[in-house]
Amino acid sequence: MLDAGLALSWTENYVTEPAPIRAARNASLEHGVEPITPAVGSFLASLVAYSNAQSIVEIGTGLGVASQWLLAGNAESHLTSIEKDVDHQQSAKDLISSAGISGNRIRLISGEPLEILPRMNEASYDLIVVNSTGKGTLELTRHALHLARAGGIVAVTHALVGGDVAQPTKRDAATVEMRTVLGDYAVDEKIRASMIPVGDGVLTLVKL
Repeated sequence: MLDAGLALSWTENYVTEPAPIRAARNASLEHGVEPITPAVGSFLASLVAYSNAQSIVEIGTGLGVASQWLLAGNAESHLTSIEKDVDHQQSAKDLISSAGISGNRIRLISGEPLEILPRMNEASYDLIVVNSTGKGTLELTRHALHLARAGGIVAVTHALVGGDVAQPTKRDAATVEMRTVLGDYAVDEKIRASMIPVGDGVLTLVKL
């Protein structure tokens, strides 16, 4: 029988993370910001590559670990990344510049995502990534789907909430909200939903 824990560990260790992304990861940990895992980053880069995503929105820049992975997926892609913490975003900007990524490929917006997203063009983006670990994920995901074009993809990271979504006794706000996200879109006929068990889980929603 497959040892799920061993398989997940092997999957994470399979990915070789480029040095600039490792630098962003180390900086994230120093600042107390939880970055996506290398396997999640590699998956996001692959998602960009095989969907040929060129217009990407990221909700939650952090220190740019996911941002760099996303930009690595397609040399023609452009990323708009939203972050409410100005200091974190400045650090991300510096790390992205140090990685040799051209500044004209990324637009960084500071502010509350729920205030910014309604002002963005609907049905205009190929891929929207929701990096959220707390309350508000449901509303962020709804906004993300409004931004996605037909055939576009929304990817929600940390979708397993540390495995808590699978434990019925876990009833904290973040876990309950993520269960709502998962339940709502699993039965939505306008969405093709899949859970990818890498890192802390990635929920992918294809807008049909």
